[in-house]
Order: sequence, then structure tokens, then C-alpha cells
Amino acid sequence: MTSLKKLAIRGAIWTIIGFGGIQILRFGNNLILTRLLQPEIFGLMALVTTLRVGLELFSDVGIAQNIINSKRGDEPAFLNTAWTIQVIRGVVIWIVCLLVSFPMANFYNDQRLVWLIPISLLYAIFDGFSCTSQHTLHRRMELGKLAVYDLLLQASFLSTLCILVWRYPTVWSLAVGMVIGAIYKLVSSYWLIPKYSNRFAWEPEAVKEILSFGKWMFIASGLMFAAEQSDRLVLGKILSLEMLGVYTVAYTLASIPREVIKQLSYKVIFPTISQQADLPRSSLQAKIIRQRWVILIGCAIGLASLVTVGDLIITVLYDKRYAAATWMMPILCSGIWFSLLFYTISPALLAISKPLYSAQSNFARFGIITLGVPLAYYSFGELGAIIVIALSDLPLYIVNLYGLWQEKLTCFAQDIQTTAFFIAILALFLVIRNYLGFGLPIKTLLGSHL
Repeated sequence: MTSLKKLAIRGAIWTIIGFGGIQILRFGNNLILTRLLQPEIFGLMALVTTLRVGLELFSDVGIAQNIINSKRGDEPAFLNTAWTIQVIRGVVIWIVCLLVSFPMANFYNDQRLVWLIPISLLYAIFDGFSCTSQHTLHRRMELGKLAVYDLLLQASFLSTLCILVWRYPTVWSLAVGMVIGAIYKLVSSYWLIPKYSNRFAWEPEAVKEILSFGKWMFIASGLMFAAEQSDRLVLGKILSLEMLGVYTVAYTLASIPREVIKQLSYKVIFPTISQQADLPRSSLQAKIIRQRWVILIGCAIGLASLVTVGDLIITVLYDKRYAAATWMMPILCSGIWFSLLFYTISPALLAISKPLYSAQSNFARFGIITLGVPLAYYSFGELGAIIVIALSDLPLYIVNLYGLWQEKLTCFAQDIQTTAFFIAILALFLVIRNYLGFGLPIKTLLGSHL
């Protein structure tokens, strides 16, 4: 077994362990907070979080990807220049927040957003000053150390957040908790690698390289926000804040398989393919297909399980205020399969410096959500809107498939085979569920909704 393959396997194991641990912590934290706070508070914070993620992605110039992918990724001058750009970006994000807080408060008819947005988004300034050590560990594929660090960081942040909300059960505790989490990250990031730190620098060559790659990342990341976060912005306008909070709970649980694959995609698949990007396309394609089999089979079994029992999990763990999440969960889970196909292969296009395909894919998903969700809602109600959101991953996958075909990296035959396996395993699980007397998820869904 080659050293790169060993690093990739070890990295995948650590990523799953670390991210799995973080998801367990977040899930426990979610259960605690949903008992301490009203659903409308989660809806309100969903809007703030969406704005934060949106500004981060729309200002993304690919600093992390540059450090991982660049041949100069270990040079102090390059790293310090990247860090300086990162600091400037954080300050700019916060200033933009000040400018948009009044319009957003008026648009969503909630004046709390006037102060909630700038307080919460102080996060961006502290995060901008965080050390680039995390990206260097990604580059070196030292993912065990990074997984432990992320797990400890999340445990510290979430425990602090729970204490804050327990003492002061208001939306302001969530805002302050977000800022405290950024401070924890800022301080701890300088302890990750001994004698590793950043200082202000501005090397023209490094700036040119970062921004040259970053101009496409800017487009791709901006459209990623549009694709992945626009559902909350649209639903925040057409639904009540309470129903938006319920949707956020259902979507968060349904998206766990997608988030796991996104972590593997960024932390393992992308750096692994980047180190083999000079291979002939046929050889690179063969390597990707061979390793992708195991990931997709595991994803199919995990996602089928979640579709089968998702509504039961909601019923057992959440109170009646979140009952609507039981019919949302199976629908949202089902559509995630196309997203899993996308994230297990899209890093290949990024590794060969073709991020434009990713931008086009995200634009397709954005179009479906912004046009389809309001139309479906006014025609078929909440059920129609959720179905469109679930199906919005399909155009994301189709456009990416075209890019892979253009670059001679297509895995379409593999996609057909694994999709058939997913459908078969899902059918088996549903038969077992029905045999055990729990009925079918679609029966629960329609019974609850109608």
C-alpha cells in the first residue's frame, strides 16, 4: 500500500471519528437547546447564521484551498500573506453586516435583527485572526491531530453555549455564544503546531497566486452559498419564524450524511486527488472510481437507514412543538443521495483547477430553490416547498456530471450502479419496518400533514 493511500485511509478514519463525535455533541446540544428555547428563536438565528455563511462564502478567495494545493503552501511568506488577506476579509464581513442589518430587519419584520446581526457577526473578526495552522495540517494530512482538536474545540464551545442559554434563555445568548466560539478558535489555533504563528505580510507574488485561483473560488463559493443557504432565506419570508425553526431542526438532522461526506471531500478526497492531479486522466479516473466504491456503498446504507427511521427519531427525541419535522425528515433525506454523488467526485474538478464547474452546479441548485420553492409553496403549501428543496440536489449533480464528462473523469456508470443499490437497500429497510408494525414513512408523513 502506498504512503499516500495509507494517509488517505488514516485521514478518512480520523475524519469520520472526529466529525462523528462533533455531530453527537451537536445533537445533544440541540436536544438541550430545543427544551430551553422557543422554536422561533431557532428560526431567527437561522437567518443570522445564513447571513454569516453567505458573507463568508461570497468573500471566499480560497485561502484554505490555496494553502492545501499550492506548491508554496509551506513557505512562511505565502502563509503570512494568506493570513493577512484572511484578516482583511474578516473585518470587511463585519462592516457589511452593519450595513445590511437595517434592511434585513425591515425585510423580515423583526427589529431584533438590527442588533443581533452585528453582535453575532463579531465572530467574523475573531475568526479572521485565527492561525493558518489548521490549513497546514490539512495539507500535511495530519488529520488525527486535527480531528482531536476540532472535537475539543466543539466540546468547549457547546458546553459554554448550554450554560449561557440555561442561565439566560434568550436569542442574545446564542449570539454571544457564537462570538465566544470564535474566540476559543482564535486562541487555540496558535497552539496547534509548535513555533507556528502568523504575522502581517504582503508578498505580491503570493497575492497574485492566491487571487488568481481565488477569483474562481469566489464565484464557486458565492454560488455555493446561494445553493445551500437560500432555502432558509426564502422560507424565512414565506413561513413563520416558528415553522422555520422546525424546518431547521429537520434539515440539520437530515443533512448529517451530506455533512460527513463534505468533510471527507474537503479533508481527504481533495488533498489526495491534488497530489495525483498530474496523472493522465484515464489513470486518475481509474483511481477515483476504485476508491469511491466503498464510500458510496457506505453512504447508501447509512442514508437508507436515516430515511427509514428519521421520523421515529424526531418523535422520540423532540416534543410536540416539532411534530411537523416528522414529515419533513424523510423527504429531505431522500433527496440527499444526489448530493452524496456530487461531493464524492466534485473535488476532482477542483484539484485540476476547474472550480468553474462547481460554480455552475451551485447556480443550477440556486435557481431551482429561488424559483421553485415559492411557486411550490403557493401551489401546494409547505409540503410542496419541502419536496422542491429535497429535489434541488439533482440539478447540482447533473451539471457537475457534464463537467466530469468534459474533463474525461466521468463516473456515470458507477453512479447508476450505486443508485440502484441505494434504492434496493431502502426498499429492503422499508419492508422490514412495515413488517415490524411501524408502517411506512410516507404514511406517517401524509397522515401528519393532511
